[in-house]
Formats: sequence, C-alpha cells, structure tokens
Amino acid sequence: MLCVVSHDAGGAEVLASYVARMTEPCCLVLEGPALKVFERRLRRVSPVSLEHALACCNQILTGSSWQSDLEWRAIVAAKAAGKPVTTFLDHWGHYRERFIRHSSECLPNFIWVGDAVAENLAYSLFPSIPVQLVPNPYFEDIREEISRYESRGAIFAGNGLRVLFVCEPLSEHGLKEFGDERHWGYTEFDALRYFFENRSLLGKPLISLVVRPHPSEARGKYDNIVSEFGSLAQVGGVKSLLEEVAECDVVAGCESMAMVVGLIAGRRVIAAIPPGGRSCALPQSEIESLQGLHRASASGG
Repeated sequence: MLCVVSHDAGGAEVLASYVARMTEPCCLVLEGPALKVFERRLRRVSPVSLEHALACCNQILTGSSWQSDLEWRAIVAAKAAGKPVTTFLDHWGHYRERFIRHSSECLPNFIWVGDAVAENLAYSLFPSIPVQLVPNPYFEDIREEISRYESRGAIFAGNGLRVLFVCEPLSEHGLKEFGDERHWGYTEFDALRYFFENRSLLGKPLISLVVRPHPSEARGKYDNIVSEFGSLAQVGGVKSLLEEVAECDVVAGCESMAMVVGLIAGRRVIAAIPPGGRSCALPQSEIESLQGLHRASASGG
C-alpha cells in the first residue's frame, strides 16, 4: 500500500490530483492546509497518523513543506524502516532547504518532478538521487476546471483590469529559517505595496484588487494593508484559487505556485518583487517583471 504524506497547499494540490487518479487504495497522512485541499478534491478523507501509515504501507510518497517538518519526518522514518520514499517537488525554488530540518538534511530515495525545467534543476542539485519526470496531474485539473468556470460566464468584459494578488508568508519563512524576515531583501507587505503603487504600469486602469492570503497565513493578516488601498481592494481567499483566477485578468505575486496556475489559465502574470529583492525563482519566461515594466516605462519603451 502507498502512504501519501502532505502538509503545504502547493504540494497537496499535486498529490491530491495524483491520488484522485489512482485505482489502488492508499493511506493519507495530512496536516495543515493539505487537509482542506484533499477534502476539496476527494470529498471525503480519513487521515491516519504517520506512525500508523508507516506500519501498514510498503512505500511512501511525500510533498515538501516550508513551515512544517511532517514530510521530513516521514522521509527519516521511512528510510529508517527500509521503505522506499519518493518526494514530488511541486515548485522550482528552495529545493535543498525543503529537506533540511534542525540543521540535518534527509533526502528521499527518489524525486518526482512535473516539468523539464524542474527535472534539470533537480538533477543538478541531487545528482545521486534518481529523478523522474511525471506529468503534473494538478495542471490537467486546472485546465479542466478553469474551462468550466469560464463556460459559466465567470469573466466579464470591461476596460479595466481585475487583479488577483497571491500572497506568500515570506517574512515568516525568512524569520523561521534564517532569523531574518527580510532574508530575501523584501517582505510580502513590501511587494504588495510596490505593486499597488505601480499599478499604472499595467497599461489599463485597475478596477479591482483581490488580495489572496496563502493558505498557511493567519486570518486578518492583510486587513490593515488592504484598507490602505481604499475601495478598489479586498481580501480574498473565500473562494477557491481557481475561481479567483477565473474571475481576474491579471495574477500578480512574488514566487507563488498560484502564479503558474495563472499562466496555465491563460492569464497575464506579473512578478511584483520590489527593488532590492532577489529575482523571481519561477522559470516560466511568460512571467513579466514589474521592475522590468518600470524600466521600460522610464526609458520610453
């Protein structure tokens, strides 16, 4: 039996879509945002403890997390029990850090990735671990679901832009992992303000801004900053990510997987990392840079 272990939302989306396509039974170890993701995708789930799952399974498939050590503990325990463990990497950044907890690195026996860019990156970082390219089932689900939303008339024509800003707990990650909330040269609040202050660079008037918190962020985290932006802005996250993507023209953010979801849905995607921040780690060439738009505007381009 396969044991699937997941905590963070990004990895959970991929693994839930993968499990939905399985014909064999599996056991689920779910914590944090992953629980709601699996419930939405599979309707009913019955998670078990990691200890119970390891006792009854013969192979383990994990996601990877930033703020939790659940998957790391699963890798450690599986390898100690002599059971093969595979990690499906759902992103394109911070690969090495995903396998380090308490200053100790523990790598899986196998790594799965969902695209050629991730495959090349994983090969370069983990030369001793077999890396396999597995078509990303979540991307297929995105295309199907976005098509359904749009067929219901979710998109409204207009002269202005509806923007979805997808947030990430960057300052929390930086503080926890490196002792510095500005480890990457900026915070999520800096990026959000930078985007709003430079919204005119998008070429059309902004008629609405939905600020979607990351699933791991506390309720109310963005209330104060959104109130600074006036009636144009509101806090989102009540609807599903795909619903909010379907209802916007532009997806903006920093390095969120949700920005790739926007690309798959055919939306314009903007990286809103402010000056002084490190470059966006997402490799998709279609993602525009707000700093690049600013430079082009300043030069008359």
